Amino acid sequence: MDPLILTAAFVFGYLAYRLGLPPLVGFLVAGLGLSAFGFSSTPLLRIGSDVGVTLLLFTIGLKLKIKDLAKPEVWAGASLHMGLAVSVFGFALFCLGFSGLRFFMGMDLDTALLVAFALSFSSTVFAVKILDESGRMNSLNGQTAIGVLIIQDVVAVIYLTVSTGKVPSIWALLVIALLPFARKIFQAMLTRVGHGELMVLFGLFLALIAGAHIFESVRLKPDLGALAVGMLMAHHPRAKEMADVLMSVKDILLVGFFLQIGLTGLPDMSGFVAAGVLVLLLPLKMLLYFLIFTRFTLKARTSFIITMNLANYSEFGLIVGALAVTSGRLDPQWLVVIAIALSLSLMLASPLNKYADQIFSRMSRPLKRLETQRRHPEELPIDGVPWQIVVLGMGRVGVGAYDWFQERFGHVVSGVDFDEEIVTTQLEVGRCVSEGDVMDPDFWRRLPATQGVVKLVVLALSNLDAMLYAAEKLKEIGYRGDVAAVARYDDEVALLREAGVNIAFNIYGEAGAGLAAHVCESLETFQD
Repeated sequence: MDPLILTAAFVFGYLAYRLGLPPLVGFLVAGLGLSAFGFSSTPLLRIGSDVGVTLLLFTIGLKLKIKDLAKPEVWAGASLHMGLAVSVFGFALFCLGFSGLRFFMGMDLDTALLVAFALSFSSTVFAVKILDESGRMNSLNGQTAIGVLIIQDVVAVIYLTVSTGKVPSIWALLVIALLPFARKIFQAMLTRVGHGELMVLFGLFLALIAGAHIFESVRLKPDLGALAVGMLMAHHPRAKEMADVLMSVKDILLVGFFLQIGLTGLPDMSGFVAAGVLVLLLPLKMLLYFLIFTRFTLKARTSFIITMNLANYSEFGLIVGALAVTSGRLDPQWLVVIAIALSLSLMLASPLNKYADQIFSRMSRPLKRLETQRRHPEELPIDGVPWQIVVLGMGRVGVGAYDWFQERFGHVVSGVDFDEEIVTTQLEVGRCVSEGDVMDPDFWRRLPATQGVVKLVVLALSNLDAMLYAAEKLKEIGYRGDVAAVARYDDEVALLREAGVNIAFNIYGEAGAGLAAHVCESLETFQD
């Protein structure tokens, strides 16, 4: 990679981070700026970008269950939105053909529908990055957004197959038929692969060879292969560990993806006007998402957060544009226009996602009028029980704290987690755990009265922002008991204490102290 490209990526990514925006916004700006000075994408950048997207879809698969795609709000919501978006956008673009704007002049209805189809997709890469950073990948809104994006990806595969005439090989049926048998072999290997570099290499093998390469060899979409193999491994106990060890590799390679979008090029002034018009159509796309999700009994807030996750255009629009240019149906400059619109949509979507909760709070009254009277099963009120200790976050730390408190004080402990699968697993082993998203203001409103009952709240969440938000909400509801929290870094400990947490400690430091205590205790026992 050109040293200047790498330097620009770091500088602008750092500036975006310091401004409170996701670094990917800086990467997009860096690409656009470099494009203005005559830089273009390089082969190495394109390869890294492709591998990054493949790893991204593989890690999505590791966290996704097929049952999540079967939910009506996912498959029906995605299908309904795509149909409405193509119709509404297509009509709007066709009407713009009579506006006098150069890029829209002479656009017939078929071409307008083609561009509308490209604009109906949302960016999988962006949504997953945002959900990863916010720690909401396994929440209701996270799983719904990812499910919708996967349905869109399946439609994309079908479209590419039909439009390019690239019919899957007859061997594709054999590959698909062998997937269940391959799953047993791969899961047995994952059990025995260890925790070091072999885990990383095995993950790369599964994503790039067993998934992408094998699917491409039978003329199926490589990214779909990576997603499929990831989903095969999703139920393995070490699937999350594999996703975690691949995270750094994936994130570095995805820098190339966002740089490449910006390096697509800059249009003339009329092209910028056309890109601006496409961005102005985004609110229509967002409105359709919100109305559809609320019709499937999701709360207004949940529907709003999902809408923010999907409030952008997709890199798939560039692929559709390239096919249309090849067939002579679009001017080549449309590729640049779509790339600019995509870049602008991601830049706008970043702050919208960062401040989605605050935005919803200000708009909640009119938005809640659009809710249905029925409530989604995963958003029903939480039953009141005589909790004295509440553990928010039932990962390994939360479970350890729960068990220790229960052994010491009896059945006065309850846990809360937003991951449905974690909640189900904990209930099966006899722990009292409820499903709830602490980042959801309505979660706090749905809680039963706790005054004088709950004496200790333990924040065992993986996301610092979520813990700070929970500490703030505890103050708002008038909670007067103790609050304890775990952190990964010393600066996080300071922030938690400033937020009103009584006891905050570095989990790694405490782990070392705990180990030393156990060793000393064992030695004293041995000496006796």
